[in-house]
This record gives sequence, structure tokens and C-alpha cells, in this order.
Amino acid sequence: MLSLDEYLREAEIAHGHLCAGQVLGVRLAMLGLAALGIEDPRGKDRKRLVTFVEIDRCATDAIAVVTGCRLGKRALKFRDWGKMAATFVDLGTAALGTGTSPGKAIRIAAKESSKALARSMHPEVENKNQQQMLAYREMAEDDLFTKQWVKVELPAEEFPGYKSERIVCAECGEGINFRREVVRDGRVLCRACAGDQYYEII
Repeated sequence: MLSLDEYLREAEIAHGHLCAGQVLGVRLAMLGLAALGIEDPRGKDRKRLVTFVEIDRCATDAIAVVTGCRLGKRALKFRDWGKMAATFVDLGTAALGTGTSPGKAIRIAAKESSKALARSMHPEVENKNQQQMLAYREMAEDDLFTKQWVKVELPAEEFPGYKSERIVCAECGEGINFRREVVRDGRVLCRACAGDQYYEII
């Protein structure tokens, strides 16, 4: 693994700027990897890890930089819970190919109290983001994060590299991957045609 400063430089490049969320994300990911004993997430250990992120903010970009997990590699999973938290799953401890595979996993969340602690640590810094960036680099892990060992059930279709038959929606004709189809009244539909769509055709 790289140092905190090295990861922060990479995160700044990937995200476009450095902010308190980037510092949180880098430290959170480094802590998760260390807890799982994953030393080279972007090299020899790259196929061992799946990461669930719970917010679509700055920290998520930093977590992706540290872990090497990406949506396109099916190793980064997004749950829109609005929480500054992530769960790191070690696939090396999972019983692969068993349908649902629990692996050793740790969930780490930023403590809300860390904001007040940042103010007390650096009252001389007026800019809140600068104050938090400085404090989050210095803060003890236990003051910054909560840690929970958790169990994550991953069905086979959630694993990186999973291959399956491509299904075609009976309504729109678009292809569907990874068992995301819906069967309604005997017809195989994509989620949008089954009524679960985020867009409206105009």
C-alpha cells in the first residue's frame, strides 16, 4: 500500500480537487484494507476485494483510488443510503461458486462527532473544509470512524467476472445482464419496462 500522502495526491488527480471528503475516503479505505490484510489491492490482491459504498460524494472517488475497485469491474457496489460509510468484502475468504458467498467483511463509517472534534482541534482555521482536511489527517482512527465486522451475502451474479446468458426484454428488446430481468405474467422484462424506471420517455 502507498502512504496517506501518496493516496491523497492520486485522489486529488482522480477527483479534480482535494477536500475533507477525499481525506475521509482515503483513510477509510486504508483502514478497511488493513483490517482485511489486503496489502496490494491494485496489484496481486485486485481480485480479492468487493467494496460497497453508501454515498455518491467525494469520499467514494477516494475509496475507488485506494482500493482499485470500479463500477466497470463490478468490484464497486453503490447503495444510495447517504452515509459516509463503506463495506470491504474479502472474496478470498468467500466460498466461491456456492450461490451465496459470505466473505470476511468490515463496515467502516465516519463518526458525526468528528466534525466537532475537528473544530476543537483547529479553531484557528476559519474555513470549515480546510479545518476538517487538517484534522482528519491527524485524528486517531477511533475518533474518526466506527468499525463493525459484518457478513455480506453475495449471489454469484454479483461477483466480478461473472458470466451468464444475456436475456432480451420482451417489451423494449434491450439486452439484460446479470439476472436483472423481471418475470411478469410469463413475460421476461427489463426493470424499466416492469415499471421500475428512473426516466420518462418524451
